[in-house]
Amino acid sequence: MKPLKPLDEALADLLAKAAVLPDTETVVTFDADGRVLAQDCVSALQVPPNDNSSMDGYAVRCADVTAAGVALPVSQRIAAGSAGGPLLPGTVARIFTGAPVPEGADAILMQEDCEALPGAAVEADGGGQSDLGRVRLNAVPRPGQWVRRAGEDITRGAVVLQAGTRLTPAELGLAASIGLHQLQVARRPRVALFSTGDELVMPGDVPPEQMRPGAIYNSNRFFLRAMLLRLGCEVTDFGIVPDRRDATVEALRTASTLHDLILTSGGVSVGEEDHIKPAVETLGTLDLWQIAMKPGKPFAYGHIPRNGGGATHFMGLPGNPVSSFLTFALLVRPFVLRLQGVRDVAPQSIAARADFTWPKADKRREFLRVRHNAAGGLDLFHNQSSGVLTSAAWGDGVVDNPAGQTIAAGDAVRFIAFSELLS
Repeated sequence: MKPLKPLDEALADLLAKAAVLPDTETVVTFDADGRVLAQDCVSALQVPPNDNSSMDGYAVRCADVTAAGVALPVSQRIAAGSAGGPLLPGTVARIFTGAPVPEGADAILMQEDCEALPGAAVEADGGGQSDLGRVRLNAVPRPGQWVRRAGEDITRGAVVLQAGTRLTPAELGLAASIGLHQLQVARRPRVALFSTGDELVMPGDVPPEQMRPGAIYNSNRFFLRAMLLRLGCEVTDFGIVPDRRDATVEALRTASTLHDLILTSGGVSVGEEDHIKPAVETLGTLDLWQIAMKPGKPFAYGHIPRNGGGATHFMGLPGNPVSSFLTFALLVRPFVLRLQGVRDVAPQSIAARADFTWPKADKRREFLRVRHNAAGGLDLFHNQSSGVLTSAAWGDGVVDNPAGQTIAAGDAVRFIAFSELLS
């Protein structure tokens, strides 16, 4: 019997085959959430462009305020979006958050530490600029206090975002802060999705009370499509392919013409009704892997040549829903991200406390569905079967448990959140 393939080895083999898609496109920054940058974003300016105030208050010369209680005249008023003149010695400038610090000022006193003297029209912005009143300064400033320095966020010429970055709302704001209204991003991977199995029925086609014996609703199609869309893919749903070799070959041939990846669930075993393997081999090549993970042992990878050159990747997932769910999260997800140029595709894990026991070690690496409890530990779903999709909906992540490892209550375990695996 062929030995089981370690999960890390399988992933490394897949990533080695995941050449970055050559095509790119330009999108407006507003619409780039979740897309992957195809080129570096280089800043043509510094941010902030000049020293500015981080508080509403008064710009001062520290040399003029050596003791609390000093009263000084207000010589100018500077709002965000305007620029003041040099600060005259022995005066202060009324200043607002984001406004440029005037030449000569070296600190800001926030308005809570200041007191406008009676009759002082410090808020006025009319024609009385020569008489803005006086203010009592009730604290002694430190040089640089509440001053945001020019370029402290971004320097001119800096690479602000690297190619291969998967954009989040924070990165969109960062790109906008250096004036980028358009971004060059990787093309969305085109994925053909279909299921195999005569037992499968689509919800809505047959009511539960009329389901024939042996039939089941096709749940895999729903979560696989949703996960592909979250990864930025364009998905073509080919539906359910009958359990016939000719139908499977025709579906694969059609799907290979315009897609980068064909993804199937079910039919990757070696039974008489499992037609994926011979159908793919009719058109191209296929490796059927037995992965040393639980759940999720059967997995297939191959490629189908296209007319005109090139080839379409093929991935076949097991039919059991939790197996399909986890093999997608741990193998397909990083592959699809790498196609778009993402460099770091590994999900982040953290150490957590097990508030359960797992007394029987398995020869395969296990992924146990768990969720956090109010005490900060992890509870285990009571049924870890590969067919119990309830465990994935109930849980907020998995414990990545090494082969041959038991777990006692209180042990530190490796936890991977579903938010890492589904984003």
